[in-house]
Amino acid sequence: MEKNINILAIETSCDETAASVIQNGNTVLSNIVVSQIESHKRFGGVVPEVASRHHVESITRVIEEALHEANVTPKELDAVAVTYGPGLIGALLVGVNAAKAFAFAHDLPLIPVHHIAGHIYANQLEHDVKFPLIALIVSGGHTELVKMEDHLQFEVIGETLDDAVGEAYDKVARVIGLPYPGGPEIDKLSKEGIDTYNFPRALQDEGYNFSFSGLKSNVINTLHNERQKNIEIKPANVAKSFQESVVDVLTTKTMRALNEENIKTLIVAGGVAANSGLRERFETLTKENGVELYIPSLKYCTDNAAMIGAVAYEQYKRGDFADLNLNGYNYIDIEDVIY
Repeated sequence: MEKNINILAIETSCDETAASVIQNGNTVLSNIVVSQIESHKRFGGVVPEVASRHHVESITRVIEEALHEANVTPKELDAVAVTYGPGLIGALLVGVNAAKAFAFAHDLPLIPVHHIAGHIYANQLEHDVKFPLIALIVSGGHTELVKMEDHLQFEVIGETLDDAVGEAYDKVARVIGLPYPGGPEIDKLSKEGIDTYNFPRALQDEGYNFSFSGLKSNVINTLHNERQKNIEIKPANVAKSFQESVVDVLTTKTMRALNEENIKTLIVAGGVAANSGLRERFETLTKENGVELYIPSLKYCTDNAAMIGAVAYEQYKRGDFADLNLNGYNYIDIEDVIY
């Protein structure tokens, strides 16, 4: 019987302080997440310095809770994994230094993990994912199409040229008076509206890259003009029209990539993967086109440490470790090709 591999994973890339113990890459023994949303709400978005301070306050307690809930001692761990980028630099440094200290104190190997790889591997926690595949990552800071032939083989074939889709959601939500974070609020409100505005679908028929800045500006300018003319604005219709534009672009480009690359497996990941309109459209399209679809449950869409542990297990198997100075790794400037 092979030995179980237990990995302590740490994630502090933005505004969640998270730690998890993962066994054999897909068994979640614990998954502790401390959210900072309430602290950032009054600013309408994440303030990096505030996020970093909250990470400092929470990181030790979160690690201790993860070990306690997993009923695992440091002696029973095989490695420590940590998000090394991309993300907010100050926030990342808190997690990286906590992981380095823990690894040094308990003589454990250190595994730096790419945050976007984590979102992709969130699906591995609940499914036996098949390769080759196309992964669509949609979050507050990232919108990318990634092709994978096998584990840890990442090729970015499309990405946003400006705003990430989650960022656009937050900015549009603010314009129509919805609280931060805007994505869930627009998704909920859109169910009550109709697509009366027909907002533009930028680059929908061109390649695999995305652009959402123009859509955001179009929404803002449209509402500004209507307010000047004293035209009644129905927020539900704005939300519906905006969401329809976003979903059309994301699904059209993704399904084109699957067809042109002749791939029959699709992963959708990241915080915006929780969007009900996007999930429903992909469920319909993949069924019609004979594509196998993987979308994580809602608890694994947003930032968490379990997804970092899932990637780290694959890196552990191939001996992809770093020394305590992270030699060979640069957690600030990461190239488009992840590995």
